[in-house]
Amino acid sequence: MKHILEKCINGETLSASEAEDIMKKIMEGKVPDSQIASLITILRFRGETVEEMTGFVKAMKENMTQLEGFENAVDTCGTGGDGASTFNISTASAIVASSLGVKVAKHGNRAVSSRSGSADVLECLNIPIQTTPEEARRSLEETNMSFLFAPLYHSSMKHVAKARKEVGFRTIFNLLGPLANPANTKRQVLGVSSLEHAEKMAETLKHFRSEHVLLVSGRDGLDEISISDETDVVELKDGNITKYTISPEQFGMNRGKLEEIQVSDAKESAKMIEEVLKNKGNESVKNIVALNSAAALYVAGKAKNISEGVQMALTAIKDGTAYQQLKRLAIRKEESYA
Repeated sequence: MKHILEKCINGETLSASEAEDIMKKIMEGKVPDSQIASLITILRFRGETVEEMTGFVKAMKENMTQLEGFENAVDTCGTGGDGASTFNISTASAIVASSLGVKVAKHGNRAVSSRSGSADVLECLNIPIQTTPEEARRSLEETNMSFLFAPLYHSSMKHVAKARKEVGFRTIFNLLGPLANPANTKRQVLGVSSLEHAEKMAETLKHFRSEHVLLVSGRDGLDEISISDETDVVELKDGNITKYTISPEQFGMNRGKLEEIQVSDAKESAKMIEEVLKNKGNESVKNIVALNSAAALYVAGKAKNISEGVQMALTAIKDGTAYQQLKRLAIRKEESYA
């Protein structure tokens, strides 16, 4: 490991096989916290490569608990760490998309480098998170949505938890988590806080034969499709990668302000989600949920493009379909304790 650190600090990069071997050792608990912290700090400073990410993800996939039979499900997951303090947009979008018949295997965790992780806000919404794979399967079959709580499926990653928490900033693990969904989903909407990382993640997913993925990066720094600025999109579809830019105006929306979608904690985020699903709240919240839900509908093949998906999502919010789904998911928590 010392040799690897020396190599990285000298600006050299790791091959996919070297990265895979290092990750295996980390997951076996053979690497001290201090060396893990050193490695992720160096990689953050130097910049992670596609080869390194591919090797890390391969090792993670080989060691995770897998939820089989749902490769055609969709994941809406952000890398986190954008520092914008917005409400949990990808979680709200997962609820809306699942209300329209899309199976969503939402992969996520508690807050590490943000104020509210997806697990935190789901708890505030009274939706179960710490389900077994069997319960996750049943929820997907019966309600079209399940939350895959990362620590339960990536138990070996407990060995990096302390180092991640102590460094406190976004690390390569923010990028790796969305690339290693336990259901091995081939269709994803991944929020990334920089276009550079979006491009690298798309190339990494190409190695794992993903079918249709949108990697979105708001120019205001959001790891979501933004309502307050243009959004860069990297689209991986059938092995081809394309790049383009979208804006709220092209979907008939007014450009909003970032402060309109910001929250201070998970409780405030949950309240904002509940309000928008009741077709209440400000226009910016409703529009950003519709935009990101539309992306999920598009990659799922439910909508032919994002524009059609926006109209479907707005209708689901306005006619109560999305709110009924929220209540259905919350009921499952009561059932799980019965």
